[in-house]
Amino acid sequence: MIKRTFTLGKVLFSTALLSLVFATTSCKQEPKQEDPKEVAEDQNEAKFDDTNDAKEDDSEFLVAAAETDMMEIEIGKLALTRSTDKNVKDFANMLIADHTKASEALKPFAEKRQISLPTAITEKGKEKYNDLNDEKTPKEFNEKFADLMVKGHEDAISKMERASEKAADPEIKAWAANMVPTLKAHLEHAKTLQDQVKNAK
Repeated sequence: MIKRTFTLGKVLFSTALLSLVFATTSCKQEPKQEDPKEVAEDQNEAKFDDTNDAKEDDSEFLVAAAETDMMEIEIGKLALTRSTDKNVKDFANMLIADHTKASEALKPFAEKRQISLPTAITEKGKEKYNDLNDEKTPKEFNEKFADLMVKGHEDAISKMERASEKAADPEIKAWAANMVPTLKAHLEHAKTLQDQVKNAK
């Protein structure tokens, strides 16, 4: 009887150990998903690091622009599903249309220069998306959306103005300069929206 209990115990222990090993192995085999921005930056660094430092710097401008476009498109789509405010929806539709157009124009522009771009929304974009989506009431969502749009477009304008001055490639300089007016128009709309949603009942 004692021997049988001991044997059963060994079997149970062995099964538990195998389960643990299997679980650990499964976790190790599951690849960690890399941030799309980091993937693009690594690819550009590999291509230009030893041959063209100026081009590597220029690639950062285009990567940042692509990151902004994808984030604004996804956040605009979220606003269309989460908000019932007409002003918010109008702004979201403008955001999606303009940044989709910018994104589609940017891809061949970057490809011509062999510059890799992020292929999906980045970790930073996901964090902002999830943070916004966590807002409980429609008013809180609208206010946070407007605040995010003001801050986001201020940052985007700053980066684009820097590219229009510092980029080595004259065509990237011109491209960045052409993007600034659209971003400034978005910023002014966002500031107006900020006032509208704060004063809404």
